[in-house]
Amino acid sequence: TWKHVNCPKCGAEARRETDTFDTFIDSSWYFARFCAPQADGPTDRTAVDYWLPVDQYIGGVEHAILHLLYARFYSRAMEQTGHLGLQEPFAGLFTQGMVTHETYQSEDGSWLTPEEIEISAGEDRRSAKQIATGAPVKIGSIEKMSKSKKNTVDPQDIIAQYGADTARWFMLSDSPPERDVEWTAAGVEGAWRFVQRVWALIADPDNSGLPRVGTPMPEGGTGAAAEQLRRTAHKAVASITDAIETFHFNRAVAQIYELTNAIRKAAPELRKGPPADQWILSESLVFATQVIAPMMPHLAEEAWEGLGGSGLLIAQPWPQPDPELLVEDSITLPVQVNGKRRTEIEVPKDMANDQVEAKVMDNERVLAAIGDKTVKKVIVVPNRIVNIVVG
Repeated sequence: TWKHVNCPKCGAEARRETDTFDTFIDSSWYFARFCAPQADGPTDRTAVDYWLPVDQYIGGVEHAILHLLYARFYSRAMEQTGHLGLQEPFAGLFTQGMVTHETYQSEDGSWLTPEEIEISAGEDRRSAKQIATGAPVKIGSIEKMSKSKKNTVDPQDIIAQYGADTARWFMLSDSPPERDVEWTAAGVEGAWRFVQRVWALIADPDNSGLPRVGTPMPEGGTGAAAEQLRRTAHKAVASITDAIETFHFNRAVAQIYELTNAIRKAAPELRKGPPADQWILSESLVFATQVIAPMMPHLAEEAWEGLGGSGLLIAQPWPQPDPELLVEDSITLPVQVNGKRRTEIEVPKDMANDQVEAKVMDNERVLAAIGDKTVKKVIVVPNRIVNIVVG
């Protein structure tokens, strides 16, 4: 009776417009409905009281000023109508950056997609031309990907050429997630090369004789290289875990680079070592597989199966580093002469003050800084700093 009416001007049959809300308004209470999608009413109070508020809200900047605003408004209204038992629907907010790309314009001012142009690198600048016509193309500013300016890259094309894991890895590794990431062909190709290196490292035929996933560590001694790799791997897991939990995905990626490089360097020696050395190499490969899973799930699942893992990797618990292996055996102490930093020395942690002093006074750079002056006092702050007072 309200929607279908007669036109007030001509009297013919008409329909009132119902699509009047912004799209963000349309989705301003979906999180409450998700708590009980089969409920007869809009919400189920038992379900929403159990599940809400949402622990973490993640969205682009336009969400922070539109969807987030509308959702908070709706939540207050739904609290007054009895559909919710809270006014603030989200416990935490993280505003992510946008994916950006260069823009391209033809001579008539129309926008062109990256697939329609060809770029050449000259001595002093880059130039572009339209593939279909050969006409010159203006390379514009780097802006948020949008259909209106056609500076978008079809995900299906990227997946077909490089795989989904490569696309995910590039986006996570290029910059902190709160900043914009510029999509470049060179960046994607670099990520693709790393994917190949990881697969080559884990699927290396020389790893076929290593202990399989879940094999207990054998008895016997280990070499220095194996001990160092194990300590590196456990520290990497701890750092990557912390980085992921704090949204520092690019830091997690950097740690993964370091871990895989350490494994690659140590692998030839450890494969030839005693059983315990080989076990440590296997453990490190398993750790590397587990920590890349959030970024490269497809590759990780293949690697998990290749290492002898049973079931899906995604169903396995996250690796837990050994706390004892996270403790630093040695520390680096800065050495000052009359308050000015001159050098630094590496010593065992908790080394006795007199031993630290003896090591410092045997350092060539310290002796050069002292020169012909008289040492009046050596102040050692345990595990922190050494200051030499001369006059």
